[in-house]
Amino acid sequence: MNHSNIPLAEALRPSSLENYIGQEHLVGKNAILRLAIEGGNIPSMILWGPPGVGKTTLAFIIANQLKRPFFTLSAISSGVKDVRTVINEASENKQGVILFIDEIHRFNKSQQDSLLGAVERGVITLIGATTENPSFEVISPLLSRCQVYILKDLDKPNLLELLKLGVANLEKTEKCKISVKENEALLRISGGDARKLFNALELVVKSAKKEDILEIDNSLVQHVIQKNLAIYDKSGEMHYDIISAFIKSLRGSDPNASVYWLARMVEAGEDPKFIARRMLILASEDIGNANPTALVLAQSCFDAVNVIGYPECRIILSQTAVYLASSAKSNASYMAIKEAQKKISQTGDLPVPLSIRNAPTRLMKNIGFGEGYKYAHDYEQNFIEQEFLPDKIQGSKFYDPGNNSRENEIRKRLKNLWKSKYGY
Repeated sequence: MNHSNIPLAEALRPSSLENYIGQEHLVGKNAILRLAIEGGNIPSMILWGPPGVGKTTLAFIIANQLKRPFFTLSAISSGVKDVRTVINEASENKQGVILFIDEIHRFNKSQQDSLLGAVERGVITLIGATTENPSFEVISPLLSRCQVYILKDLDKPNLLELLKLGVANLEKTEKCKISVKENEALLRISGGDARKLFNALELVVKSAKKEDILEIDNSLVQHVIQKNLAIYDKSGEMHYDIISAFIKSLRGSDPNASVYWLARMVEAGEDPKFIARRMLILASEDIGNANPTALVLAQSCFDAVNVIGYPECRIILSQTAVYLASSAKSNASYMAIKEAQKKISQTGDLPVPLSIRNAPTRLMKNIGFGEGYKYAHDYEQNFIEQEFLPDKIQGSKFYDPGNNSRENEIRKRLKNLWKSKYGY
């Protein structure tokens, strides 16, 4: 029986793959990471995924299953000295040591550099966990020596399974029968995050009057969480809610709400690079060609916060946020790449038309590579109609310009060039 003072998320942390819930694409039967673990020969790796989906738990399970010495560091509180201490201890161990670094994206370049040699020599097997894209946050030499595994949000069946485990545990520790009449509020609050789900469930149960049977419904959950928001968020999960509110305010063209949520992050000491990177993504995803300058300003903002930091960079963040919020919006480019990827998944790798293939050798020219290609600049308006898509998907339209002044001009130009072909 677990002691009631141990947080539910910790009490229910599994110690083997058999009890691990979610990430079937990695650790399900015959999945790539499961086979590596069972074979006892794992690579250094970066576990990339949202909060509360099992990154830390998976690292503990790997160490437990492989029965190797396990060291853990948090990038928030550890530095180069701590890394070197672990490497020195690992050098004396012939078994091979696993070093788990939580929030590895918070390690700066010199801290990541200090890991390189030990990872390369196999002195340590590194497992780094991050909620951020490792392509941005992990230095290239280290990233090239690690396998990146992407973890997904937990789906509804996963969350319901976890909820069942949580209820069973709390019935023992709180000595009462628990009946979950409605689960929508708990699932919505969790947002696919197991830790949030357990925190919410535990708070609701411990806040309720102890009766023989505790009935949990949506209204009870909402009442308890709103009343105890600070307790519920004691581990900082609201960090993700606030960045979500910030992005949605920018997308919704509300500069006032955008600056408010920005101020909340500034006051909390949020990493300015994290904020700037989110705005950089939004500038392309949600504004795009409705105002291409947005991407330029967002990139300048990202570069600037890397140079000057707090407190001054808050002004640059604010200027950029106001500009992005006030800008015309279009997700047309974002939808274009999504539609193109969808088409590829349906049709596979179609051959490149012969006329636009590269023909660097005489043999390639002789068999028709590049034959019939028309050089656009040789024609009026630097355009001549020809086919660039594979035969099977000719005429497919992926880019549909948004309804804003800039993209209306783009639509007009494309219609003039392509006439009725793409329906512009």
